[in-house]
Amino acid sequence: MPFSWTVAGRLMLTMTSILATWHLNRFVIFKFRERYPLGSQIIKRLVLTFLTGMLGTTLVLWLTGIARHWLIYQTLDDSMAQQYATFTINNHRLSLWFYGVDFVKATIMFLLFLPVYEALFFAVESREITNRLRQSEREKEALEKTNLQSQLEALKQQVNPHFLFNSLNALGTLIEEDPPQASLFLEELSTVYRYLLRSNEQNLTTLAAELDFIHSYTHLLKTRYGAGLKISIHVDSVHEAFLLPPLTLQLLVENAVKHNIILPEQPLSISVFTNSDNQLVITNNLQRKNTKIHSNGLGLNNILTKYKMLGQTVPTILENENQFSVMLPLIKYS
Repeated sequence: MPFSWTVAGRLMLTMTSILATWHLNRFVIFKFRERYPLGSQIIKRLVLTFLTGMLGTTLVLWLTGIARHWLIYQTLDDSMAQQYATFTINNHRLSLWFYGVDFVKATIMFLLFLPVYEALFFAVESREITNRLRQSEREKEALEKTNLQSQLEALKQQVNPHFLFNSLNALGTLIEEDPPQASLFLEELSTVYRYLLRSNEQNLTTLAAELDFIHSYTHLLKTRYGAGLKISIHVDSVHEAFLLPPLTLQLLVENAVKHNIILPEQPLSISVFTNSDNQLVITNNLQRKNTKIHSNGLGLNNILTKYKMLGQTVPTILENENQFSVMLPLIKYS
């Protein structure tokens, strides 16, 4: 066939038909996947996608078929339809061919699109699921490793030789100078170590139990530092039944004592209180020691990791030039 504007027009119509069919079917498939994303909706999605895509494909082919028919024959008379398959209902003959569009072929054409896209989506989703599983495994391994480090650090803190040595020195001095106070000090020291030894037996403890422990722990610290350490605790009684990881409060108090100057003329002030957002807030004034303090950084990291492993909102840590604050989310008992 020699080249002519008619041939060029037919080629343009063919390309237009292919592109329009492709983009329409792509839109239909994406739209229904977006609207029905759940696996339980797959049958409904496929049925609606098939019906909509089939009708859309038929419409595109019909419109381009009309244009092609007019371009070739210069008329909209579709007498050729009688040469193709027909069926009769109540003396009305219906043709499966209309302006060059075979509805059966239109259906088959869409059926070629759907499996291709479904296969591509399946491949992509399978890869995403595999990547998510691998990422979850990596995060799980990292959390388990961090938890082991946390447990090891907690064990070290339970038998902290410096804390025990300082406590025994203070006890020895009290025995000579103030026997009644020495007796109370020994009782509080026993309470502290009893709680420390039991702390790893449970993932959560009540705020009331943690506060009882902190009262004993801060008694030992105040005995050592005297007027250099000021601790205030104001907790609403409605929050005492809330939960938090054990030793969380102790780690924060210890962190403040470890990194700040504590002198009668330059006291360290630690404040513990609850707020309306069901948070336990621990603040202290910042007065960093001039000498470099060895720190492995596990104290605060342990707290954050414990909350992550429990699936809870992680604590908020705020610091400026004058104050250091930590807001611990309290967990409702369920």
